[in-house]
Amino acid sequence: MAERQRALDSVDRRIIAELGQDARLSIRSLAERVHISRTAANTRLTRLIDDGVITGFTATVDREALGLPLTAIVIVKVDSAWQSVSEELASLPFVERVQALSGDIDILLTVSAPDHDALSETILRRVRNISGVASTRSYIILEERTGTPPEQSTDSWQL
Repeated sequence: MAERQRALDSVDRRIIAELGQDARLSIRSLAERVHISRTAANTRLTRLIDDGVITGFTATVDREALGLPLTAIVIVKVDSAWQSVSEELASLPFVERVQALSGDIDILLTVSAPDHDALSETILRRVRNISGVASTRSYIILEERTGTPPEQSTDSWQL
């Protein structure tokens, strides 16, 4: 990642917020929404990408529509180096996210599966059979609300 050249200003944050809402925006539409010229929008977008502020463009999908209606948070405690365990965990089917945590929890997994059998197979057999996994504790998500991620807000990182 390139070293950041300068702090983000309000226009940069508005560009990020607009792209966070719709990553498919054309330069023309982006410029119109942010109230700058197309050239300025293109220059700023290129700089945000080159500086590593914007790291990619993705589609947000509905897990249920994908056939993965069941999601669980899995707390994993390890008895060896978390890096090798986390790499193996990340390669498992249905594992969406692997996060290292401070405190008494070593790794937090997000696992989405098509049904209870697949979820059980993933957690009880695959996760627990990885060398270095000492224990797991699972919590099935019953309902979920989404806040505003920083890429969709112009002010979420300001105090």
